[in-house]
Amino acid sequence: MAAVSGCAAPFAGPKAASFLPRKSPNAPSSAAYSGFRIGPRAPVYVGTRRGALRRSPRCEAGADLVEERTASRASSVSVLEQFKISADRYMKERSSIAVIGLSVHTAPVEMREKLAVPEAQWPRAIEELCSLNHIEEAAVLSTCNRMEIYVVALSWHRGIREVTEWMAKTSGVPVSELRQHLFMLRDSDATRHLFEVSAGLDSLVLGEGQILAQVKQVVRVGQGSRGLGKNIDRMFKDAITAGKRVRSETNISSGAVSVSSAAVELALMKLPKSHLPSARMLVIGAGKMGKLVIKHLAAKGCKRIMVVNRSVEKVDAIREEMKGVEIIYKPFTDMLSSAAEADVVFTSTASEAPLFLKEHVEALPPVSNAIGGVRFFIDISVPRNIGSCVSDLECARVYNVDDLKEVVEANKEDRLRKAMEAKAIITQELKRFEAWRDSLETVPTIKKLRSYADRIKASELEKCLQKIGDDVLTKKMRKAIEELSSGIVNKLLHGPLQHLRCDGSDSRTLDETLENMHALNRMFSLDTEKAILEQKIKAKVEKTQS
Repeated sequence: MAAVSGCAAPFAGPKAASFLPRKSPNAPSSAAYSGFRIGPRAPVYVGTRRGALRRSPRCEAGADLVEERTASRASSVSVLEQFKISADRYMKERSSIAVIGLSVHTAPVEMREKLAVPEAQWPRAIEELCSLNHIEEAAVLSTCNRMEIYVVALSWHRGIREVTEWMAKTSGVPVSELRQHLFMLRDSDATRHLFEVSAGLDSLVLGEGQILAQVKQVVRVGQGSRGLGKNIDRMFKDAITAGKRVRSETNISSGAVSVSSAAVELALMKLPKSHLPSARMLVIGAGKMGKLVIKHLAAKGCKRIMVVNRSVEKVDAIREEMKGVEIIYKPFTDMLSSAAEADVVFTSTASEAPLFLKEHVEALPPVSNAIGGVRFFIDISVPRNIGSCVSDLECARVYNVDDLKEVVEANKEDRLRKAMEAKAIITQELKRFEAWRDSLETVPTIKKLRSYADRIKASELEKCLQKIGDDVLTKKMRKAIEELSSGIVNKLLHGPLQHLRCDGSDSRTLDETLENMHALNRMFSLDTEKAILEQKIKAKVEKTQS
């Protein structure tokens, strides 16, 4: 399965922007981002070098640091205040959901590892993204095959520019270089992309299940930070629902391979068939991916597997689960000596530095000529565990996640047929999410209209009570008058408010609801759009000052 559904076509230059799908009136002009690929399935990349969010050196003097932070805060507030002054320019632009990122389809592993953000650093990345002037919400999805940033931006153009600059700063990769690999998708295209990712349609291995667990982890991590607002939270949860439905209703996962099983298949393809049973296997790393490698090796008939890990507990748990296989534990200090006894070495660790360099592999004893005199290294880690220089050696063959595509070609037609069925489900879930998001637009109008009516009621009620006078007015009379005024207001508002409430399930009803909302805004001069924008700007200013 070389061509995974949703894979972007090679970037041909500025003209790629002309392929913007379903362009809305608010969409940016193609000239604005002529260096990027914009539109469905049109990737362009950016990320974080070796997973480390690099920062400029700290000031040696504490006073200088305080002064620098104060100046930075003042600068941010100044920018936001200017934004507030010119708010009218943004009145016609609704907050946009956007995804900016790169994947195995659009960037080589050399670029992806520079942009990878370790899970432990997701909260800090989210916090930094939400501190940008035009970003309201943010989430980070970083795996061995992709690094994607999902945001809700007050302004599409400015938000995209700020996130791109953040990616360049944290990764150390110039924007000009990032543009060759990044993709950007907006609103419904961004949402559809996430749903397809969750369903496994955008994976290297179509239908693989691990990505769904990774999307769930984004929600778990995001809920512990302030960046996962109602839009991103709902979008990711709906994506999880879509992923579950696709797997249960289409059987796309039946017979599907994961990255780990594809790595095992690749190793078996490269080894001489007559020596498969006797090949010596070494797995470095006993995490989720390493455990899956061990399971798939056992399923292929491997009876003896050596496992190198930092602690013995995980290996003991795997050994207890797979009693029919001899699993030999070795500590990390014995990694090189263990590799000397192996014909095939699988690496799957979170190490940010290569575990094997050219000099390490050169020093290993040669393998049997029956195996071909070549030691195989299957590296499914990002960042890579095997240095690229090892590929120069005649005694070694190195394969990384990008080399798994030849394995994925198997059963391509059947998988693509299932993918078409999955897309129908995704379209249903996408419509449900879009309708929910559209229905949120009426909430501020409902609140404003209720507040407007309550102010009139309070004012007229006070006049009435003053005319009656306290000497005549009893508690019972006051209560009756207050209930009368509230009853009149509630009955008058019942009709308009009913026509502003919509669950988003019926597109015709939703369109009518939005028309009613705009009509009420005009009739009562509610000006909710400006009020919402000013509220958002105020929140950003206060967040910057805190």
